[in-house]
Amino acid sequence: MKEHKKKLIVPVIVTAIMVLYYIAYFGFLIALIDGIWKWLLGIIPLALSAVMLKVCIERINEIKKGEEDDLSKY
Repeated sequence: MKEHKKKLIVPVIVTAIMVLYYIAYFGFLIALIDGIWKWLLGIIPLALSAVMLKVCIERINEIKKGEEDDLSKY
């Protein structure tokens, strides 16, 4: 189990960095752009954050099941 915990660190760190980047980007857009454009352009980083979190959760589940090298299936 300890081996799996080491493999979980990288996906979680990368996901956290990317989500923080997207949140900072969205905050920057709100500060600079007025009107409806800030919401339309802000949806993109929020959607990317949601997808990133979903992929991270799927990857964690794969690692816990013992499928560390999922490229070997193809």
